[in-house]
Amino acid sequence: MYILLIYDIISDEKGPYVSRNIFKTCKKYLTNIQKSVFEGNLTISQYLELKFELNEYIRKNKDSVVVFKSRSEKWTEKEFLGKTDDKTSNFF
Repeated sequence: MYILLIYDIISDEKGPYVSRNIFKTCKKYLTNIQKSVFEGNLTISQYLELKFELNEYIRKNKDSVVVFKSRSEKWTEKEFLGKTDDKTSNFF
């Protein structure tokens, strides 16, 4: 399945720790396309592993992670406004 993951971490005393670990975890499974935006193709088991690992760091009452899922990236149309980054070239 094609995943687009976006996260927002509250900037408080533990924010940098949480943000760093969320970033590292997402980077293991997906391609980083912007500061807190990742995309890629995962199997269901990889997606479940990603969710499990992220749940170790997400503070349920402060932080937000949004996942958009699609059967395939071919069903997703991408449009760039401004600078186009090469990191997403393998998903066209």
